[in-house]
Amino acid sequence: MNTLLEQSERLIALTSLDFKRYLFDFIQWDSRLIGIKGARGTGKTTLLLQWIKEQNLATEKAAYFSLDDLYFTAHSLKDTVAQFYKNGGSILALDEVHKYKNWSLEIKNVYDFFPDLKIIFTGSSIIDISKQEGDLSRRALMYELPGLSYREYLLMLGIIDLPVISLHDLLFNSAEIRKKIPNGFRPLEYFRAYLDYGYYPFGLADHSSVHQRINQLIRTIVEVDMAELKDFDIRNAKKLLQLVYVIAQQVPFKPNITSLASKIGIHRNSLNNYLHYLDQAKIISLLFPAGNSTALLQKPEKIFLNNTTLLAALAEEQSNIGTVRETFFLSQMLPLYKVHLPKQGDFFVNGKYTFEVGGKGKGQKQVSTLENAWVVKDDIEFPMLKTIPLWMFGLLY
Repeated sequence: MNTLLEQSERLIALTSLDFKRYLFDFIQWDSRLIGIKGARGTGKTTLLLQWIKEQNLATEKAAYFSLDDLYFTAHSLKDTVAQFYKNGGSILALDEVHKYKNWSLEIKNVYDFFPDLKIIFTGSSIIDISKQEGDLSRRALMYELPGLSYREYLLMLGIIDLPVISLHDLLFNSAEIRKKIPNGFRPLEYFRAYLDYGYYPFGLADHSSVHQRINQLIRTIVEVDMAELKDFDIRNAKKLLQLVYVIAQQVPFKPNITSLASKIGIHRNSLNNYLHYLDQAKIISLLFPAGNSTALLQKPEKIFLNNTTLLAALAEEQSNIGTVRETFFLSQMLPLYKVHLPKQGDFFVNGKYTFEVGGKGKGQKQVSTLENAWVVKDDIEFPMLKTIPLWMFGLLY
């Protein structure tokens, strides 16, 4: 226990409070049980440590434990928490919970047995707490942390602090939005760098190694994180990595599930499951037709990589600019809204708004007959009438 507390004290002391992810201000920190899911590399651990540091309490009162620590191979979480509580602990942050067997059951027991202990836990985006042995879905307030938005990227680099803009304001109050953008700011100056490197916080420190780290990150997700899933056969990890590669070279990928399953050497039903897991792991994004079920065995109409930094890292050749635009739009929308494939246009958001995404010369023809429809253009700086700059969708969070 002392070793865990010493590690906690050291990590908290080294944590900077200079930049906080947008989710930090949205979490209801007064709740007694909080869960934060997210893909690897998005900053869940830093967020935990920042909040603990802001409490300004002694380590014996507020501590951070990572459940992939070797300590937990020989000690149970329940007994460790009990000891922490008896010694005066009141706040406990538990990181990487999916690395610990029966984590949800033990957290449930701790929650029930120590009613004045506050617990915040983080886990992989692939975990579904409603399917765990100890169902926390009625107890825990859950959040999901995506990668950096374009707005956060600019803020983290110290370039500019732009306001978060709601989708409604972006669509219907463009004149007011323009007033919030400082004169002299050139939004496209940094946009291409964000598309290539900016989605993951670790990419800001060293551009030269970010794509290599992403390849390692994907391998870790498939070979380590997915091994914790009951329905995943770890012997298929190599085939799943092959699947990611095939998709990356052809996005947006219009899948023929039977043909793809045969090519990869996985049963058709298993392939649907694995596509679902890759979507949950935030490696890919599945786009279903508007009005159709998104049940597990429902065939997606299109498959995208989750974000443009993944696209830059995995595509062997330079990606089609149209694919880059659509991938960016989807990556900024999906953390907040439901997105489907419409009969007309590129994206249908929240069952109400249609968007056609293109370059500077994109016209209104494809969506001219639709009522709630907008053209999203790259290479323009400000909105005008029913046309919105692509980069502005990076201000939604």
